[in-house]
Amino acid sequence: MSEQELQRIQKLIANSGLCSRREAERQIEEGNVRVNGKIAQLGDKSTPDAAIFVNNKPIMRKEERPITLIMNKPKGVLCTNADPHAERTVFDLLPPELRRQRLFCAGRLDKDSEGLLIITNDGDLAHRLTHPSKEIVKRYRVVLHRDFNKADIPKLLAGTEYEGDFLKAEKVIPAPQVGEGYQRRLEVHLHHGKKREVRRLFEANRYFVKKLVRIQIGGIILKNIPRGGIKILGKKDIERLFG
Repeated sequence: MSEQELQRIQKLIANSGLCSRREAERQIEEGNVRVNGKIAQLGDKSTPDAAIFVNNKPIMRKEERPITLIMNKPKGVLCTNADPHAERTVFDLLPPELRRQRLFCAGRLDKDSEGLLIITNDGDLAHRLTHPSKEIVKRYRVVLHRDFNKADIPKLLAGTEYEGDFLKAEKVIPAPQVGEGYQRRLEVHLHHGKKREVRRLFEANRYFVKKLVRIQIGGIILKNIPRGGIKILGKKDIERLFG
């Protein structure tokens, strides 16, 4: 990396169009800016392709074309691009032309979870998707380690304090009484997405989640995409996320 490639963080933020350089300096002084996962200090420099987040929102270079895609995330891959020591990530599954883009996950799935994942370079879109006030529904199919007691549904809907977070489901639907093990299968709806929220909510109620698949975000339902496959979203698809 040459010295000519390095620029002050506040300049990189201002060049992205997010805010003025003075406002960027204020954000840095208040500890609201992270560069490649580390909190930035005033005077720090970096390259234009660094992962820069302001108030947990990534900046986007002006020359970038907004891209949003969905992936059917397989089990065993991580939703991270900030850890150089990470194992296989969802970005390793992208075609080469997309790996070169500065993409990130808008709402994660943990390593052992599967299903619908949104990947984008549009910070505003990601913020709208993940902010609790938008109340965008996320649907999950869950398999538990033991039979589910329907008497526990009110507890899941009322919510509980667990590990410093208030966790709750918006809807819990036991599986139809068909097939072996149906007593352990559920569908769960959330409006938000705290870290490992579904798993932790069931742990708080003495269940262990053996399998977790996200099947819907907003108006987008996971279908006809193989594990590890993707689909680029058009304007109408993105509108359906909020429909």
